[in-house]
Amino acid sequence: MRIYPTIFRVLFSGMDPEKAHHFAFNAIRIAEKTGVSAIARKLSAPAPSLRRTVMGIDFPSPFGLAAGFDKEGAGIPALADLGFGHVEVGTITGAAQSGNEQPRLFRLIEDKAVINRMGFNNDGAHAVAPRTRAARELLNRRFGAHRPVIGINIGKTKVVELEDAVEDYLVSTRELAAHADYLVVNVSSPNTPGLRLLQSVESLRPLLSAVGTEADRVAGRHVPLLVKIAPDLSDEDLADVATLAQELKLDGIIATNTTIGREGLSSDAFKVAEIGAGGLSGAPLKARSLEVLKVLRSKVPAEMTIISVGGVSTGEDVIERLQAGADLVQGYTAFLYEGPFWVRSINKKLAAAVAKGVSLSK
Repeated sequence: MRIYPTIFRVLFSGMDPEKAHHFAFNAIRIAEKTGVSAIARKLSAPAPSLRRTVMGIDFPSPFGLAAGFDKEGAGIPALADLGFGHVEVGTITGAAQSGNEQPRLFRLIEDKAVINRMGFNNDGAHAVAPRTRAARELLNRRFGAHRPVIGINIGKTKVVELEDAVEDYLVSTRELAAHADYLVVNVSSPNTPGLRLLQSVESLRPLLSAVGTEADRVAGRHVPLLVKIAPDLSDEDLADVATLAQELKLDGIIATNTTIGREGLSSDAFKVAEIGAGGLSGAPLKARSLEVLKVLRSKVPAEMTIISVGGVSTGEDVIERLQAGADLVQGYTAFLYEGPFWVRSINKKLAAAVAKGVSLSK
């Protein structure tokens, strides 16, 4: 299973990162469409001991795929076959948009990190909705009661002004909420101008309140709602977000998105500076993401869900996050470096820990 790092070095390391992503993702999707991934589905299925109920939803494993890999809901069944307990698609915007100019995805191989300034490139909520609906139906048939969970992450369309952001998020909510097991409001990407200003409590309150109300209305049920925040918030800001989350009775918080910081990198400083703006993800984010998790867990009640993401590479990382108070854990950047069997190895590590009596909770 450790053959993939060699494949990455030989085949992908010299390829444009965005082209490499599309090549690898298309290969995973083709494997699912042709039935080949049915083998992976059996080999990678999480052990029953990993099942947990979070936000009233049954997750086959506490480990899932963060938003950003499948931006348009195009490969949910294929990713589910790899063993993820949940797949979060997006970020989806109200209107289709091509994102920022290329190149916009950069590897820092020495740091096992990525810098991206993709800019929420996606086909728009109207186009993504039928894909997520179909994927949900397919997962129900394939997996039954213990199917992988589908999260949908929504964000602001770039051309929409901040004062019109609430209505823009509602466009996505109306299209997508009925097909989501849970819904995420993303206000923390550094790649949409002004977006992070929505993290202020004054802006968040009307946005989250409106999205939550509309999601439940269009779905005809309660759709668990979470907000995704940046690692660059101060501890004071984190406390304010925690207070607001409780005031609005949010179901949870996802911590964290990418960082605009560049501290502690091993990569050549000139190369990093040459790349320019964008959100940094991967191993360098590990310490701050864990710190944010601990701050939030100390500020919100036990029943409020925290999904921890950022710098998660190994089964040990997942166990550490769960023991620090996360209810669920997500990965993304390590998937690019470790390949399709990465999630299987993590689930095996978690199952082995459970078998030894190790607690996967705080």
